[in-house]
Amino acid sequence: MLSFFLSFSKFDDIIDVKLYKGDIPASSGGRLSSLLDIRMKDGNSKKFSVKGGIGTISSRLTVEGPIKKDKASFIVSGRRTYMDIFLKLFGNDDVKDNRIFFYDFNAKVNYNINENNRVFVSAYYGEDVFKNPDFKMGWGNRTFSLRWNHLFSKKLFSNFTIISSKFDYELGVPEGSANSFNWVAGLNDYGIKADLNYYLNTNNTIRFGVSSVFHNFIPGAARGMGDEAVFTEYIVENNNALESGIYISNEQKIGARLTLKYGLRFSHFENVGESTIYNYDENYDMLDSTVYGSGEFFSPYYGLEPRIGATYILNEVSSIKASYARTRQYVHLAQNSTAGTPLDIWIPSTPNVKPQIADQYAIGYFRNFKENRIEGSVEAYYKNIQNAIDFKDYADLLLNRLFEGELRFGKAWAYGMEFLARYNLNKFSGWVSYTLSKTERQIIGINENKKYPATYDRPHDISIVINYNTSKRISIGATWVYSTGSAVTFPVGKGEYKHLYFQIFSGRNEYRMPDYHRLDLSVSLFSKEKPGRKWSTEWNLSVYNAYYRKNPWVINFKKEPGDSNETYAEMIYLYGIVPAITFNFKF
Repeated sequence: MLSFFLSFSKFDDIIDVKLYKGDIPASSGGRLSSLLDIRMKDGNSKKFSVKGGIGTISSRLTVEGPIKKDKASFIVSGRRTYMDIFLKLFGNDDVKDNRIFFYDFNAKVNYNINENNRVFVSAYYGEDVFKNPDFKMGWGNRTFSLRWNHLFSKKLFSNFTIISSKFDYELGVPEGSANSFNWVAGLNDYGIKADLNYYLNTNNTIRFGVSSVFHNFIPGAARGMGDEAVFTEYIVENNNALESGIYISNEQKIGARLTLKYGLRFSHFENVGESTIYNYDENYDMLDSTVYGSGEFFSPYYGLEPRIGATYILNEVSSIKASYARTRQYVHLAQNSTAGTPLDIWIPSTPNVKPQIADQYAIGYFRNFKENRIEGSVEAYYKNIQNAIDFKDYADLLLNRLFEGELRFGKAWAYGMEFLARYNLNKFSGWVSYTLSKTERQIIGINENKKYPATYDRPHDISIVINYNTSKRISIGATWVYSTGSAVTFPVGKGEYKHLYFQIFSGRNEYRMPDYHRLDLSVSLFSKEKPGRKWSTEWNLSVYNAYYRKNPWVINFKKEPGDSNETYAEMIYLYGIVPAITFNFKF
């Protein structure tokens, strides 16, 4: 919901970001989607430095430096938006008491024990909050990791890691009515992993390792708020599971032109009691239940996940890449919303829910122009998914102990082409990208068993980024994004039965939200460069959504006041034009 603020913030604590779309490395598993690998800086081991920014929308600060010179260092970084503070200045009684913000905090410490051993400790904490007098929701993440980097020899390199993470989300209505409640849910993970690299020779790099994660699922607990609440407490039983994997891969150079990456991953998933599993018949009606004792393992799933990729250099300016990857997902995100609200629930594979399995194929052509000042690429992909998950019509999701009876299963497909041109031409730089894609499902019991678009199907997606340096001190930027509206199911009529009215809905995801597009503009003024100066500053003026596009967040259908037979659509959007001024500094 608040992710647009990220476009105004600089990530001073990030050193590297890699996106794996098709060639997922064998070291990673558990998801069918792309992999985003984000690396945090280690911290300056020689001197202290401070970076940050103070703005009208958000502020940030990063401090790094040595704890013991050339031996240990640290980095601490934090951000906070404060749109809710400015809402009080708008003079609108409808929004002045709203709270809408996010914040996050990063910290990392590393210590060189000796030339063969190094230890890293890192932590992250972040939270998004939205509250008004009638409604509230929010979600947050917490992570902690302890990593030991060990060099066995000049050829064998290793990382041993302990990880914990917590994702929680809430939804509620403040006190004051019979409907007042607070609902919380979450997912806790505790894991260990070992990753080793063996440099066999100049043409072969072998990677292998193992990992294991204990999942603790918290489907939800609701409590009535205040004396007028219609219920006191309702709790859905927690679930536990153990997910493990072992892998080996090789990056092999064959001659001067061909590089192969191939590997194999074996993954295993098993539920862990104490747990109650409800059994259903072919019509998804509950028959009985099976109770598993504390610490009892049950319902194992496992399988092989081959990965292979190839890069062939055609000449000095062009190459071809191709890849195939099989992935398995044992933990599922059950979505029933186009707005990305906390009603999205994480659930494990169980005797009733099989793991999703995807086979993805990709091929691309890459070419550089104008002495490598322009990089162009075109890629095509096709993904076939088994055991895809969706909800039946009129599913009962919130605090339902028979939640799995609301699920239906089938097949899904995703395919498309991606075009990218990245340029750096004297004073101009940026990129242009376009994706043409299709994502659809076919699930027995939904949409008369016919194919339908997935909620996140967006056939057209465009990004245009332009940066222009008018001089050494002034930079102008513009970003325009466009995407097809999300596929949704809307009411198309009303029916009556025994003087009771009910809505009649379209086919599954037959309609679409309005298309999303916006223009962001910015101007930056940098301080003068002077010999020996140890600090620098920058003034940035930015405008989010410059032409005031009212992009819908959600569309609700409400009864017309005074006429229960009439219904109207109400669109809710979050932001119009948002100007911001930020003062950035570094010393």
